This record gives sequence, structure tokens and C-alpha cells, in this order.
Amino acid sequence: MHRVWALAQRSPLYTCRKFHQSVVVHAEAESSTSFVAKWTPKSIRTGVIARKRGMTAMWDEHGARFPVTVLQLENCQVTANITHARKDNSEYHAVQVAASDRPLKTTTKQMSGHFKKAGVPPKRLVKEFPVTPDAHVPLGTTLSAAHFVPGQFVDVVANSIGKGFQGTMKRWNFKGLRASHGVSISHRSAGATGAHQDPGRVWPGKKMAGRMGGKRITAQNLHVVRIDNALDLVFVRGCVPGYDGAHVLVRDAKKKQRVLYEKVLPKGVLDLPFPAGTEELAKTLPAYRRCTVAADDEPLRT
Repeated sequence: MHRVWALAQRSPLYTCRKFHQSVVVHAEAESSTSFVAKWTPKSIRTGVIARKRGMTAMWDEHGARFPVTVLQLENCQVTANITHARKDNSEYHAVQVAASDRPLKTTTKQMSGHFKKAGVPPKRLVKEFPVTPDAHVPLGTTLSAAHFVPGQFVDVVANSIGKGFQGTMKRWNFKGLRASHGVSISHRSAGATGAHQDPGRVWPGKKMAGRMGGKRITAQNLHVVRIDNALDLVFVRGCVPGYDGAHVLVRDAKKKQRVLYEKVLPKGVLDLPFPAGTEELAKTLPAYRRCTVAADDEPLRT
């Protein structure tokens, strides 16, 4: 009651001062929202959800053949912007992304209401990517392959192909025992796994037979060699975990971005699409963009 009485007895001057402060804060917030953010090496953009379409080969300017994996964005759209306070009073910011349309009759009522609120059709996969406070994307925005730039590095996260219970030679590349004399029906066995009476047990973490694959794997620092804006294709150099047709998460390389600031972008590229590469941006760019090998004194051609 004393607190209520104290609030009622506040002077008009105090009330006007608080109102003036709130107006200033609101005006500052409006001015900050109207400011167009620009990408920096410390910025963390949202990732995208893509499908692994398979592998093929490409050749560089010197005629050397190298393998590439084809990733395709399948109607990848933003469904939510997440912001909440942690226990240490820091803020967590993330962008929720969904991809691959699905029928409405196979979608739960809760998720169908969530998609309806975002203004997007029902999706099969929903993931969120942590971002910096200035990298939030409006709801319903359709992300495209123009989100990435040829020449940059990305991390691809997916579940590896499960291979079931496998022996030590397949799972850990053990050499095995002798294939000729002195071994009886145990050519592919692991051999000795422990000591005698001391310690009298198998040490934890010993490489033995067991279930292989089916784990969440992150392929780091993959080089983007080509972008197809017409078909929303991203060509990355090297292999990507998962089977053909599986969903994968593609984001900017963390280690390259945080450690090698001067090597985040290729030559001739000033910045990345920020806060994201949208479908509208892809329409203003060429259909094909490829990274080519250039000398140190020549700009990168895309």
C-alpha cells in the first residue's frame, strides 16, 4: 500500500521527465530500425536449409579436375525471429528458417498456425540459426542461392549415412591380422583390447566394433565454387555428409570468419548480402556466378 501511495504522489515534473525519456528512447529505436545494416567480418548471418542433390566434377583454369557437391535450396523461407534473455543477462538472437513444402493435411494444427502467422506454406523442416542482433530477417522472406558468394567458405551440417554395426577394420581402418599363416578364422578381428591383471579391464574410449555412421557431422571450410541463381544451386568443393536428397544446413564458415578476418571474402568481393540473400536479389544478378583462379595481382572474376 505504501508503494501505491508513493506512486500516486509523484510530481507532474517527474511524470513528464519519464514520458520525455520514453519518447526519446522510442525515437532512437525508430531511427535505428531505419538504419541499413552493413556486413562486417564480425557479423553472423542466418544459414539456409538445402537438399543434397549429388556430386559431380568441375575443372579449374589449369585443367585440374576436382569434385563438387550440388546443394539446392527448396523454397527456403523465414518463419520467425527469436530474441530472449539468457541467465547471464545477455541476449540470444536467432532466425528460424523452414524449407520443403508439405501438404496441409499432414501438418499438425500447431505448426500450421505457426506457418500461417508467418505467411508461408507448411514446411517439412524447421531450424534456427544464431545471428547477431542486426541480422534479423523479415518474416516470409524467401532465401535464395544468392545468399552465398562464389569464393567464400561455408560449413555444412548433416547426419552421416548410417552403416549399422561394423567391425574395427571398416569402422576405424584397422589393418587386421595376418592374411596367410598363423591366424585361424580371425583375419579381420581387432586383436588384443586390454592388458592382463593390471588394469584388468578395457580402457574407456577403446576403438572397437560398434555402430557406425548416423551421427551429426559438420564439414567445415568448404569452398563455394559456383552459384546458380536460376535453379537455386550452390556448388561446394568436396564432399558433404548425408545421402542424396537429404536436408543439410549451410552457413558461413565459423572458423574462417572469426580467425581470418582478412580472408573471409575472395578478391574483388566487398561484402556479403546482408542480412540475407533474398529471391529479389537473385533476380538482379546473373544466372550463373563462378569463382575462377586468379593471380595475386588480378581481381577475382565471378
